[in-house]
Amino acid sequence: MTDARALAGHGVELVRERALAVRVQEALERVYHLDRVADVGDFLHEAGPGEREALLLRHGDDGALEMTLRLPQLAGADRQLDGWCQIIEGVSHFVYVVERARTLRETTQLELELQAEVDKWLVLAASIRPFDVARSAALRARLYEGVSFAHDGESEAGERYRVANDAAHSFVRRLERRYVGPGRYGDMRTELRRFFHVGQEEKLRLSRAA
Repeated sequence: MTDARALAGHGVELVRERALAVRVQEALERVYHLDRVADVGDFLHEAGPGEREALLLRHGDDGALEMTLRLPQLAGADRQLDGWCQIIEGVSHFVYVVERARTLRETTQLELELQAEVDKWLVLAASIRPFDVARSAALRARLYEGVSFAHDGESEAGERYRVANDAAHSFVRRLERRYVGPGRYGDMRTELRRFFHVGQEEKLRLSRAA
């Protein structure tokens, strides 16, 4: 992507959220070995009342990709898991779209959601010290088990979110078994990079692998 532009001016109200978004972008780029093409902080805007995170995209008249990432302000208890997850999800979408645009590859909504579900575990797991299978399993349970969905399961969006949740759950459980338990963290990062760079069908295959 040679020209990524914000749809609207930079919001100045998201000070804490902007700082966290920048840190998440840095973490994802470091794990996935990505070159910086665009700074997420330049594309942030505050979501409206009651709105959740959303990455808005369009092609300008000159063909350039224009985007803005809308994030809700963190609640007073800014350590609430949902608020953190929305920031991670939004930045994950941003990083994924930017990289796909840079490499002239298409993506799907399911790819975006599945990658974001994995990235939530990755970013939050990195903050846990010490990290082991038990702590990973506890985090995995909070992220993927007993979750509620905003869309009905019969709708297209509802089905997509449920498929992404289930596939990410299976993939993370596989990471625990193969890499977290034995302490093979270097190999796990290699597997995470592989997962990031493949397309939808391969992501789903890796999630189902034993």
